[in-house]
Amino acid sequence: MSQEQMKIPQATAKRLPLYYRFLKNLHSSGKQRVSSAELSEAVKVDSATIRRDFSYFGALGKKGYGYNVNYLLSFFRKTLDQDELTKVALIGVGNLGTAFLNYNFLKNNNTKIELAFDVDENKVGTKIGDVPIFHMEQIEEKLREENVNVAILTVPAHVAQTITDRLVNADVKGILNFTPARLNVPPTIRVHHIDLAVELQSLVYFLKHYPINVENEEEEGMVNP
Repeated sequence: MSQEQMKIPQATAKRLPLYYRFLKNLHSSGKQRVSSAELSEAVKVDSATIRRDFSYFGALGKKGYGYNVNYLLSFFRKTLDQDELTKVALIGVGNLGTAFLNYNFLKNNNTKIELAFDVDENKVGTKIGDVPIFHMEQIEEKLREENVNVAILTVPAHVAQTITDRLVNADVKGILNFTPARLNVPPTIRVHHIDLAVELQSLVYFLKHYPINVENEEEEGMVNP
């Protein structure tokens, strides 16, 4: 069942991969059960928020026992579609794009960058890791051919919208945007914006003007959401 069908809050949906990663580590270490307090300490989300997140999916644990690690792992694997590989395209093989290709989400078994695009003739036709790099002119052709509907955008800001329009034409449904540009897309396309400069400025601002009060943060469920 998809997260949209279950009508869970977006903030909860964003935390699910974090829980799943920790549960995989617990399973690998042989641990059979875990409490919300242990989860809280590991993922830096307060216990009340974890219990509330889990409550959207029904009775996942028992009071006084905690949560069965194997059951939770199986449940979140299914919820997050971990058994189905999602192919991803990288658009723009600059410094950041190259770093993504070298990393290629090795810890995520269900997500893999399958192909990349750039305009640099010195890069086109080569591979980084095992990912082939094609010319930007081939975006529509290759994405349809490989049935890729998720893209990471790491191009210069001034061409971001033009490239996005081509991604939409290629039937891409999700874009992870690392450019400062705010993209215009049809309502059927989901875009997640990650502006590293803005996030850094925000962090510095909060450090200066909003000293951390751990008790208040935990009461509001705002510790590393």
